[in-house]
Amino acid sequence: MSLPEDAIAVVGMAGRFPGAPDVPSLWRNLLDGVDLVHDYTEAELRALGVGERLLADPAHVRAGGRLPDVAAFDADFFGVTADEAAAMDPQQRLFLEQSWTALEDAGCDPAAFDGLIGVFSGASVNRHFLYRQFTGDPDEPLVPGFAPDYVAAQVAYRLGLTGPAMAVQTACSSSLTAVCVAAQHLLDYRCDLALAGGVSVTEPRFLHTPGGLVSPDGRCRAFDATGQGGAYSSGVAVLALKRLQDAVESRDQVLAVLRGWAVGNDGARRAGFAAPGLDGQASVVAEALADAGVAPGAIGFVEAHGSGTAVGDAIEVAALAQAFSGDPLPPSAVALGSIKTNLGNLDAAAGAAALIKAVLAVRHGVIPANLHFERADPDVEFGPFYVPVKNVAWEAETRRAGVSSFGLGGTNAHVIVEQVADEPPRPAATGWRVLPVSARTPEALRQARMRLADHLEAAPLIDLDDVAHTLTAGRRAFAYRAAIVCQDLSEAVARLRGLPYDAPEDLMRAAEAWVAGDEPAWPPADGRIISLPAYPFQRQEV
Repeated sequence: MSLPEDAIAVVGMAGRFPGAPDVPSLWRNLLDGVDLVHDYTEAELRALGVGERLLADPAHVRAGGRLPDVAAFDADFFGVTADEAAAMDPQQRLFLEQSWTALEDAGCDPAAFDGLIGVFSGASVNRHFLYRQFTGDPDEPLVPGFAPDYVAAQVAYRLGLTGPAMAVQTACSSSLTAVCVAAQHLLDYRCDLALAGGVSVTEPRFLHTPGGLVSPDGRCRAFDATGQGGAYSSGVAVLALKRLQDAVESRDQVLAVLRGWAVGNDGARRAGFAAPGLDGQASVVAEALADAGVAPGAIGFVEAHGSGTAVGDAIEVAALAQAFSGDPLPPSAVALGSIKTNLGNLDAAAGAAALIKAVLAVRHGVIPANLHFERADPDVEFGPFYVPVKNVAWEAETRRAGVSSFGLGGTNAHVIVEQVADEPPRPAATGWRVLPVSARTPEALRQARMRLADHLEAAPLIDLDDVAHTLTAGRRAFAYRAAIVCQDLSEAVARLRGLPYDAPEDLMRAAEAWVAGDEPAWPPADGRIISLPAYPFQRQEV
């Protein structure tokens, strides 16, 4: 399988989602078909400050996807003072943490990276600020930098990134549009690595209205006859992107590639400002396919916007059918999914979460089932599309997916995702390796060691050279350090957990010198960057 030189590699992913503190947990939940929308108790709603009038309204939707500990943050890690942390939008704090995690997943210490790193963010309304302004001290001054405009700027400032840093605000399509903008900046050599994604923090303060976006029980029944919308949820998703050629040369992991993308607007050809437009959606899908240089028949899965509204679903499938019409396909040729059936609507983060799902699907060869699909919406002409109700083993010579995200106001984005060929097997690593681990505090170091040990124990086929290379070349060395010397994974697990051992004296001295603050003085491992457990943030309530 050959890939074009202008493809963009996904080299890292990070996020926090309802019911899932990280990307691997999200994937497990998707495969297990877990409904991650939470039904709030009355006590929980009151604790969130929901008023009695709203609680008494029968149209109030008491459900949504929630994140635990949204008010907790590792301020010290990012050099943020206590007062600054308390004033920051929780969305800024979440996006900042997950930007660092995405960089770690990509094996990139920004302080050592030879190039420009850009940041492209989408964020929802700063409800934290509004709540403080309208329920707190009326004389409290306005806080500079509170708006969604500053999410990317905060990351650039706190992490020392000097590439483009810009907010991309297109409502629900913000984060996927941010990915498209980031990919184009990479192709134009405006930056050399890009962080792109979105974040949303919301509370269950929505009402169900007939024909609206929020269903009575908060469940999204995309493409189902009973679909009445969904629920708004909190979450954050960030992807690290590089030009494919650069990623290959740097021995980065390539989780998937972005073959093509497009962004457009419905214009005036729709029923109203908030209504979706069939022609606009069809055009952006067709443009992304053309940009990727692939025919519609090459797509095996579309991760749809899938809002679960009767009008929205019908128009979306009709637009897909129009875009695919030049390549006649048999019925049930293309799977149709929506992560909103699991998580609810992540608003500004929805498109990036959908893209992460698609990347994992093409990487692992499994299309997760859609939840809450029992009877097809009779107003939807499915044509070549079908909605999987159980996980589907995706068997194709080359797995490709399309990802759609449509924003209120008509800005539509579509991205074509393609698998990469598996790396040829290498001889098993032999000999001694040094695994360095570090953190900013003793407790974080302890947690980092235990997380790494658990990860290696659960992945017996992982290459020790890849582990050693990632820890040495892809992670920042902090003040509190540990380094173990091992010959295989079982030794690594035992020694990370503190069991005593013997090893060659020269490597032990080199490891001890590094722990004392020196630069690494052991032979480099001939490995590649891989995903390993991220830094264990020491979050505290702000």
